Amino acid sequence: MESGKDAVESAKNTVESAVKNTVESAKNAGENLGVIPSEPPIQPQSDVHALKSRLEWGEPALTILDVRDRDAYNQGRIMGAMPFPVDQLVDRAGSLAKSRDIYVYGESEEQTAQAAQLLRNAGYVHVSELKGGLAAWKAVGGPTEGTLESRTPPGADDYNVVDRLKNHAETQQKQV
Repeated sequence: MESGKDAVESAKNTVESAVKNTVESAKNAGENLGVIPSEPPIQPQSDVHALKSRLEWGEPALTILDVRDRDAYNQGRIMGAMPFPVDQLVDRAGSLAKSRDIYVYGESEEQTAQAAQLLRNAGYVHVSELKGGLAAWKAVGGPTEGTLESRTPPGADDYNVVDRLKNHAETQQKQV
């Protein structure tokens, strides 16, 4: 009877060891190949390429705030941006975690900088001013939404993966 228990225990240890070695090997292979890159920390100012890259990688742990007035927001905005007009910014931002990555853009660089400073003063630690705002975002082909934006016909690359990849490579080279 003892030899049966020993055999079971030995088999169990062998399986556990094999699983542990496989997990370690996979983890090391991923680190060595750089398969899953870690995102660099958010900068005080970011260009639209940095934000677009994060979104294309499916990086959900960020918030985009549009601090322009409600009419401008309704007409056109970065897809997924939330309306937080400057005059209501700090009050409305209370719903966001203080450690969340926040990208802010406004009507001008000055409005964007003012909004970012208000958030930083309120204790938000990962706030980035999106340089160029909506115009720069559109220049690199970032997705938009809004009443004016919905009237824009779809681009040639909207339904063709090869064209989308070519377009992506071209927009990465644009200076904004």
